[in-house]
Amino acid sequence: MRVRKISVLIDGGFFYKRIKSWPSINRDDPAAVADILRFLCKRHVQKLTGESFSADRSRWLDHVYRLFYYDAAPYEGKPHQPFQNQQVDFKNSDQAQFRKALFTELRKKRKFALRLGKVTKDGYWTPYERYLKGLLKIWHEAEYLSEVLADPAKANPDKTATAQKALEHWKNLPADGISFPLRQKGVDMRIGLDITTMTLKRQVDTIVLVTGDSDFIPAAKVARREGVEFILDPMWQSVEDDLLEHVDGLTSSLDAPNGVNNLTIPPDPD
Repeated sequence: MRVRKISVLIDGGFFYKRIKSWPSINRDDPAAVADILRFLCKRHVQKLTGESFSADRSRWLDHVYRLFYYDAAPYEGKPHQPFQNQQVDFKNSDQAQFRKALFTELRKKRKFALRLGKVTKDGYWTPYERYLKGLLKIWHEAEYLSEVLADPAKANPDKTATAQKALEHWKNLPADGISFPLRQKGVDMRIGLDITTMTLKRQVDTIVLVTGDSDFIPAAKVARREGVEFILDPMWQSVEDDLLEHVDGLTSSLDAPNGVNNLTIPPDPD
């Protein structure tokens, strides 16, 4: 039996957003999410090696160089929320606790490696996008409101009604309607570096990248030029043509979302 050298690289932020499309996956259970990640990797390796999905004793891990999961360590700051006049403890938030628990679960699984970037502050509190359109309407009324405040005699009933309607968007902005801007740093860089390193060191013959991001085209081109098969798994999401041009295959190892409401992971002793 030919033993292949396969690595599966998973863009964690992309993966976690995409699994919303599979309602049977409990996104709040770190152990369940870790099991789905392993299952996704196993299916890819079985497809590439021709092993039956129903094999009693799967040898899929024999073909794996490494399974990489890329994400960012949770933000641990405590910024002051101006509307609610209190600190927000990101370190102990539900999302932070989930990510830490997920990382712990993945560390327990064979051949999984975590590549963690960091999250940094990227500005000040900003209204959520769903509120911005309404809030920006007041900009169009600013000049009129300034005139009326300077000289109430210039008030126009129709214009006043429009200005009052615009102001309602500000009055109706909830105290929790603003978000603290955070940005991941170092995640994409780690993916690109790992692809390039594994390629140039001849550590793999096949790379499977789970993402829908075109930022990895340069790394994909390096891999293909050096003879490494490069497979893209966008988890059934459509991808840009420029990304398709630089991969050797497009496949998704999970069943299509519409048919996965009862998705279960079969027992796996290995």
